[in-house]
Amino acid sequence: MDKRSIIFFDIDGTLLTHDKELPPLTKESIFKLKRFGHEVAIATGRAPFMFEDLRKELDIHTFVSYNGQYVVLNGEVLSTNPLNSPSLEKLTETALQNNHPVVYMDHKDMKANVPEHTYIAESISTLKIEHFPTFDPNYYKDRDLYQTLLFCQVGEEKQYEEMFQDFDFVRWHPLSVDVIPKGGSKAKGIEQIVNKLSIPDDRHYAFGDGLNDIEMLTTVKNSVAMGNAVDQVKKVAKFVTRSVEENGITHGLQMVGLL
Repeated sequence: MDKRSIIFFDIDGTLLTHDKELPPLTKESIFKLKRFGHEVAIATGRAPFMFEDLRKELDIHTFVSYNGQYVVLNGEVLSTNPLNSPSLEKLTETALQNNHPVVYMDHKDMKANVPEHTYIAESISTLKIEHFPTFDPNYYKDRDLYQTLLFCQVGEEKQYEEMFQDFDFVRWHPLSVDVIPKGGSKAKGIEQIVNKLSIPDDRHYAFGDGLNDIEMLTTVKNSVAMGNAVDQVKKVAKFVTRSVEENGITHGLQMVGLL
């Protein structure tokens, strides 16, 4: 009888510490899960090119990226949900008028519509990734984009939320918000994967810490919030483990009986 479980892990603040390091015990625990025959997947707001090294290090080939807009199962693209192109063009025009830069993102790269801006430099640097958006103001034309970064201060996104009904705006930094298709979420991407794998929902697990994890942790039957998670996330999770720095992944996997 198939006793596989599937476990989805967020990256920042969940698999990786605040300093973007992977705790050795977390890595060891991931490989234990795989040895036990379980499916291990990533569910992140990051672009695929932003966690390629991590996938290689953990030998993970199934992931939900861009908060559900680009989903891959065992190395094959399972589903995509691009941004509405005419709306994105209007958003770009509005942002330019407001002196709010944007960065366009597809599955391979990201490009900025301005040569440089302090908001972009400051927020992107916190991700501690090698990729940095180069200048290409026409990158949004004639290609599928799964996420755009809008750079503005807290509260300034309100006017965009009112103007663009087919986008969701999710703040991830004091100077930047993710722009994704309306209703897109990690939970929807996860649903695509579990439907293909036919693993019953009582063997679905998810670990997360941020606001973009709330729908995932509300939907997945066995949900675990990290000890460093924000209060709204802890409230919706079934379990709360230790912080990522205190080997919260390993502790959480023991709590739910997977290790």
